[in-house]
Amino acid sequence: MYKSSENINRLTEEIENSLWDNLEKFNFEKIKREVTNLKKEYFSFEDHNIFIKILKRLKADKRKNVNGLYLNFYKFLLNQKKEIERVKQMYNFDKYFGNYIYVAGTDEVGRGPLAGPIVAAAVILNLNYVEDKNLILGVKDSKKLTQKARYELSQTIKEKALSYSIAVINNKEIDKRGISWCNNEVLRKAVLGLKLPVELVLSDGYAVKNLPVRNEFVIKGDSKSVSIASASIIAKVYRDELMREYSKVYTEYNFQSNSGYGTKEHIGAIKKYGTCKIHRLSFLRNIV
Repeated sequence: MYKSSENINRLTEEIENSLWDNLEKFNFEKIKREVTNLKKEYFSFEDHNIFIKILKRLKADKRKNVNGLYLNFYKFLLNQKKEIERVKQMYNFDKYFGNYIYVAGTDEVGRGPLAGPIVAAAVILNLNYVEDKNLILGVKDSKKLTQKARYELSQTIKEKALSYSIAVINNKEIDKRGISWCNNEVLRKAVLGLKLPVELVLSDGYAVKNLPVRNEFVIKGDSKSVSIASASIIAKVYRDELMREYSKVYTEYNFQSNSGYGTKEHIGAIKKYGTCKIHRLSFLRNIV
């Protein structure tokens, strides 16, 4: 992968000179590697019109496999453009509420499981990005992402966020206080854990009580708001990793796969082995 400006310059020179003007001199594997590098360095080029030349050369080549690279690269550029526009709409949604500098999105995961904690995250992003490369592409409702994509996005969000915070309330507190109280409290704690002066909080589905700042709740917010979606992803990854660690201690319940939710297998294990220390007893009254 090309990292330095020197390598970017080399790649640009190849585009403008010999490689793409003399494709017939290069074998398919060489051309394929260069197309792969172009995809990886998409945002390194200030002028994306340079890709038009490449598409024309790939399409004009007489080899079918090279023509296949043309279709592949064309689809990549088209999808990249669509994704940039989709994510920009999510950023713009968060800016719609007013001229705020620090807007936090918050979301929780783990309201319904039979075991484990409830987890919330709050995230402040730079909504006033300067270049498209500053966008967090791929961000969406965490439930619509693969485990691998969620993990990678969680890392990217943490790196690009101006501030983020994660809050956890365990199963004992859930049994003591009730899930509704804990649901609100874990969101509140996540917001209060941010290191910047929050001016507006966007929450998913319903308002968060007892916040000291303005709060707007958004129906299906994790599909509309980049800040809420980012918080959703961080919270989901954090809780899933926590449940995988619990699965090493409480091996009978397959927490690494079910994350504590009431799957048929999980309920069967409870009936066979009883409960463990992280089960929510208040959720199990109709099971045990």
